[in-house]
Amino acid sequence: MVATAVVALALAVGLWEGYKWMGAATGDTWPGTSVELPASTDDLTMPHAADIAGELPVNRFVVAAPDGATHHYDKLYPFSYAREHERYRAGEKHVTVDIGGVRTSLFVCYDLRFAEAFWDLAHETDLYLVPANWPEARREHWRTLLRARAIENQAYVVGVNRVGTDPKLSYTGDSVVVDPFGEVLAEGQPGVEQVLVAEVDPARVAQVRADYPFLPDRRG
Repeated sequence: MVATAVVALALAVGLWEGYKWMGAATGDTWPGTSVELPASTDDLTMPHAADIAGELPVNRFVVAAPDGATHHYDKLYPFSYAREHERYRAGEKHVTVDIGGVRTSLFVCYDLRFAEAFWDLAHETDLYLVPANWPEARREHWRTLLRARAIENQAYVVGVNRVGTDPKLSYTGDSVVVDPFGEVLAEGQPGVEQVLVAEVDPARVAQVRADYPFLPDRRG
């Protein structure tokens, strides 16, 4: 049940990349959700502090764990195709946190295209969590890459994508939970806001890696 809660939390709190929020300084809620901000908002306000210091802000992913702790990851690969690198600086480190006994590595959107970033963390990861702002025009890339990251790293992958439209693009969501063997455990209906729940188990990761010991054969 703990593992089930981890994925439910990830999809409920791991909001898609680019989600707009307000009221961090007052402990208010994110508009459009019922998730309260934690009493300490240091993780949320740091991008603004960096901006004041004369640096570009970071594209920050904040996770609230079941015990109330918050963790953050700064996106390593700005999306230069959309000139994101002109507005946000790149993050500096990988982040893996323990959530309910599940070793969870955090990534954001465009990071998904860089297999080596996922490979680097494979031995210490049970689940990769990837919120995104991934458009419908490239939805098959999103769907394929999520399964590829799960299969090649023999770990769970949870992809959380937005739905709806903006002035230029449309988004079908396609949020999904993939297991370490590449099987889809839960998948959102295209274009529909949903919370997906699936059971994840670190023992399943260990078993797949023991049955198919591919990771030790990697070079470099």
